Amino acid sequence: MAHSMEQTFILILVLLAIAAGITAIAKKINIPYPIALVVVGAILGMVNFPALENLKDLVVGDEVFRFIIISIFLPTLLGEATLKLPFGHLLENRKPILTLALAGTLISYAVVGFLALYLLHMSPPVAFVFAALMAATDPVSVLSIFKSMGVPPRLAVIMEGESLINDGVAVVLFKISSVSLSAYLAAGALGAGEGLLEFAKASLGGLLIGAGLAYLFSQIVRFYDDYPLEIIMSMVLFYSAFFAAEAVDVSGVIAVVAAGLIFGNYGARIGMSPTTKLSIRTFWDVAALIANSLVFLMVGLEIARMDLGGKWGMIIAAIIFVLAARSISVYASLSFLRNIPLKWMHVFNWGGLRGSLSIALALSLPPAFQGREEVLLLSFGVVLFSLVVQGLTVKPLVKTLGLSKAGEGREDYQRTLSEIQRYLSGQQSLEDMRRQATVSPFIYDKINAEYRSKLEEAYRKLEELYSEHPRLQEEQMKHARKNTRYAEHEAVNRLAKHEIISDSIAEEQRKTIVDLIEKDSGNE
Repeated sequence: MAHSMEQTFILILVLLAIAAGITAIAKKINIPYPIALVVVGAILGMVNFPALENLKDLVVGDEVFRFIIISIFLPTLLGEATLKLPFGHLLENRKPILTLALAGTLISYAVVGFLALYLLHMSPPVAFVFAALMAATDPVSVLSIFKSMGVPPRLAVIMEGESLINDGVAVVLFKISSVSLSAYLAAGALGAGEGLLEFAKASLGGLLIGAGLAYLFSQIVRFYDDYPLEIIMSMVLFYSAFFAAEAVDVSGVIAVVAAGLIFGNYGARIGMSPTTKLSIRTFWDVAALIANSLVFLMVGLEIARMDLGGKWGMIIAAIIFVLAARSISVYASLSFLRNIPLKWMHVFNWGGLRGSLSIALALSLPPAFQGREEVLLLSFGVVLFSLVVQGLTVKPLVKTLGLSKAGEGREDYQRTLSEIQRYLSGQQSLEDMRRQATVSPFIYDKINAEYRSKLEEAYRKLEELYSEHPRLQEEQMKHARKNTRYAEHEAVNRLAKHEIISDSIAEEQRKTIVDLIEKDSGNE
């Protein structure tokens, strides 16, 4: 059904309003919002609501709409995730992250692909397109659960880091599988070499484009202290990285990941004020929430239109294949690493949900692709199972494994810490006003005395919490030590940059610091 521009815009607003309402209710009753959106979307799709029929037609039938949504959503979701992820955290956990994101993703891709090929009797392109879709993980629901339960931060960093990198790998595998796989298979051994070359070209090309643009934009923001303008620059960066990479047939996803990491770390350090950093992150938090909400609601509406008659066997088999592949990839790849507890592996395995990226890629398959409906059906079935069954059982699993630290005075600690940061920030702002003579000495003394009193009370509460819950003090000690290690690393970089120390001494010092970071992480 064709829609005018005005009708389309109104329907998008209706879709957004429904998604926002469901998300608000889910957050209020403490249910992961992606799960609520998928379930409600499926219900809306199955029940006949005359007022929503045009909306359903738009979501499930308008190819232009789906293309626009996919093009907007991917850079948004990836950019938001990378902007706020400290590079130092990725660096210290690089071994498990890269092992899961590279070796684990390739193992999962191969296992699902061959199982689908030989047991579901799919053609090679269809089997491996499906495998590529299932290789991408989406931990948005799991990470929100982690935050509420006080799961060890390193576990969350590894899971989020794996997801960001394996998204790029999975998208490259998806493109190769959907476009070039048949030609490579026909070429035999030579085709395997060509496939590896294309994989390397797409990955490295995306990395270079994203890194180059991020460096350029990082230099530009040094000349401004204007957060609305810098937010616009971040938008231009993510979308230009994505579309520039796609235009030259390399990975737009990897380009956005590289751009976000560099701009959010290097760019923020050299050219952003604290206000700008907070404003940019807030803007992208909102954008990502909108994107995730719309995607997951669309998943529910799409699932409802699928003809599941007689295909339950294939869906169940696909779910089993994906679960088996994830288990093999996690335990096989991480078993060679030290300092990764078996309990964490269980969480990586069961918490490796499939979500918005898998669906966005599935929807992007052209109508002419042979087996498109089959891939959509199986992908939606796995994603629905993943979000609802796995998503709802991650919390009990974390509790059973004893990885939750909730209830150990953590909420009181976080509340007190927030109060201290508020008061210190207010005190610093007051001091700035005093230096600039924009506040009278009398007003300064009065407000400063109030802040001193509040800080004394907050510090007293903090000491009481440390006495009642020694674990909190241990965690803050580790956090403080970790941040000081990062500061040491930056100090060495500055000395080397200004040629105060030689490159060999700088490298020696960096290695020492990284070894200390790994040692501290191993003791967690």
